[in-house]
Amino acid sequence: MPAPPASGVDRRLFLSSLLGVTAAAAGLSGCAGASAAADQASLEEPLAEKVPAGTSLKISSYQNVQQLQLKLAGLGDLPFEVGDWLNIGAGPDVINAFRAKSLDLAGNAGIPPIQAYYQGFDARIVAVNITREPNYLFATRPGSGIRAARDFRGRRLAFSQGQAQGVVLLRALKEAGLEYDDAELVPLTSNQFLTALQSGQVDVAPLAISQAPSYLEQYASRGARTIPTEVVDLLSVLWAPATVLADRAKAAAVAAYIPYWARGAVWQYEHPDEWNEEFYVKTQNLTPAQAESITELANKPLFPPRWDEAIAWEQETADLLAEGGYVKEFDVGALFDRRFEPLAARAVPEEYRR
Repeated sequence: MPAPPASGVDRRLFLSSLLGVTAAAAGLSGCAGASAAADQASLEEPLAEKVPAGTSLKISSYQNVQQLQLKLAGLGDLPFEVGDWLNIGAGPDVINAFRAKSLDLAGNAGIPPIQAYYQGFDARIVAVNITREPNYLFATRPGSGIRAARDFRGRRLAFSQGQAQGVVLLRALKEAGLEYDDAELVPLTSNQFLTALQSGQVDVAPLAISQAPSYLEQYASRGARTIPTEVVDLLSVLWAPATVLADRAKAAAVAAYIPYWARGAVWQYEHPDEWNEEFYVKTQNLTPAQAESITELANKPLFPPRWDEAIAWEQETADLLAEGGYVKEFDVGALFDRRFEPLAARAVPEEYRR
């Protein structure tokens, strides 16, 4: 069973350190029923076929990815207004923005919806993109001597409970035959991982494949390395507060956006050279060679017509977190609004549906 991140530290205190005192306090009160309730009948109504005039959504676009995809793919004619594109990506930040009603729709991994439920905030998954290949590497601090996951024993590992990186770490420990208390889990959010590695606060942190090239360029000469993982973070999702989805006009706008989201991802996958230049080189300041090394590892988008596999993986993940005492057991079916289930698959060619 996972141990607390530091000896004698209560898990609820650990949760507070990760997600903020206010959010954690909400989480300790119970499950999603504690949030400002959406009208359940409205959440079960069929989706409107047309978006009412004047409907607006506030959508996350971390590092401008979604906007750039739509622009480059010629998909800028959204049938609703975008009140704001917010540069928000980390799950805890998205949850806080949902609570503040400053964000209506976001893209994340499958972990933040589980964390939101545990905090008592009702939000639902409306679209699913399945990932078949690993999209994280474990980076080591300079001079650590770590060469494989089995070497994580006794080391300080960067751990973000509410983000995909946290569960990737837990799964990697399990696959390496290590108990979760064989290492020290240091509570951080993913935007702190690089600084923690550089300063020696942690020995290992899971980094997105897009972060690894620049890290190695700086620190490989001092003994830093990356350790590939076979652990897959299966889900990339769109999700929204239940109150947004209970609003008939906003729900129609969410449904209208999903095909654009799916087609934008397909366009990016099919145009790696243009994406490398326009995104990685021009906005992320990577070299063309570094950009190419990232896109070579890119996952082919997969938008399944049915979510059965996604729901099973989400349940397995929630159970894994529950085993460690990080959340309470629950049926993750409550996280999926299946009114939206077929929309992404319908928008893309057959090869991106299976």
